[in-house]
Amino acid sequence: MRLLSTVAALSALLLFTGAGRTANERAANTLTEKEKSDGWKLLFDGKTTKGWHKYKGKEIGDRWKAVDGALSLVHKDGKDGGDIVTDDTFDSFELAMEWKVTPGANSGIMYRVEESGDSPGFTGPEYQILDNAKHPDGRKKETSAASCYGLYPPSEDVTKPIGEWNLARIVVKGDHVEHWLNGKKVVEYEFGSDDWNKRVAASKFKEFKKFGLIKKGAIDLQDHGDDVSYRNIKIRALGAN
Repeated sequence: MRLLSTVAALSALLLFTGAGRTANERAANTLTEKEKSDGWKLLFDGKTTKGWHKYKGKEIGDRWKAVDGALSLVHKDGKDGGDIVTDDTFDSFELAMEWKVTPGANSGIMYRVEESGDSPGFTGPEYQILDNAKHPDGRKKETSAASCYGLYPPSEDVTKPIGEWNLARIVVKGDHVEHWLNGKKVVEYEFGSDDWNKRVAASKFKEFKKFGLIKKGAIDLQDHGDDVSYRNIKIRALGAN
């Protein structure tokens, strides 16, 4: 187990640095030849919103746009926002992206989302995106940045100062889930385990009959009413075992 953890941590570090180069030194929203051979695919090309659509809709609202190489939600510049989801769906995967929030902002990355209920949160768990210092959700670990929102708190707060990019990584392999933040694994859980079922039963999610039960679903970026940016969004398929 220690060897696997070491390898995973090294993988996360290389993913962030580009095998020796910082994210700023390498071209944003591109893949190295090694990443391509390892099965990584970009979910954002840095120039358009191709590959995404509005949750339970078609065209993305005008508040979401590609700006300076980032997929950004800017409320003052449009009339229509809302959550956006990938055109493709995924079961077992490794997802990585950089995120940056404005002061006091709240957003989230949901996964295994089914476009059925009124909210993507009715089916998909959320990797919380947050300004821990200024948003009220930062006062509770269960709702702080990188938590599995409302269910599993991060082991530590390794967020960077507002205005800097953070690296999120989500690993879903069968029922096993990991949340990573800036190269550190901070959350780990199993769908359907006794612990999972107990936590869901004690939360608001108990009302959502399909929550955490979807085996293959979309990736969702949340509009929680605040400005947020994402870049270097990439994913690769994993085997379930």
